[in-house]
Amino acid sequence: MAKFILLYKGPATPMEDITPEVSEQIMQAWGAWMGKVGDALVDGGAPFAGRTAFAGDGSAASVSDLNGYTVVEAADIDTAKTLCEGNPFLSDGTAKFVIEIYELAPM
Repeated sequence: MAKFILLYKGPATPMEDITPEVSEQIMQAWGAWMGKVGDALVDGGAPFAGRTAFAGDGSAASVSDLNGYTVVEAADIDTAKTLCEGNPFLSDGTAKFVIEIYELAPM
């Protein structure tokens, strides 16, 4: 089995703009999805908070709209993709939210 990192990309809602009620709904949705993924879930991950970016010469660079990550284990990348079904990050059904999947190479 291989490990895959799921990177969540799209516009983030600032944490201070999320009400306690909405936060509870979000946490329930994530809990349900993680439960469905089951033993394939290696690391539930976390949302990204503060961020910065810089180039090799030390100059400032633009940060991306990556919002967080999850690590799963699967037989192949197609199976990892199927584990994303029902992922709350894609719940709005538009193309403005994306999950990028990368296989983690053994070191």
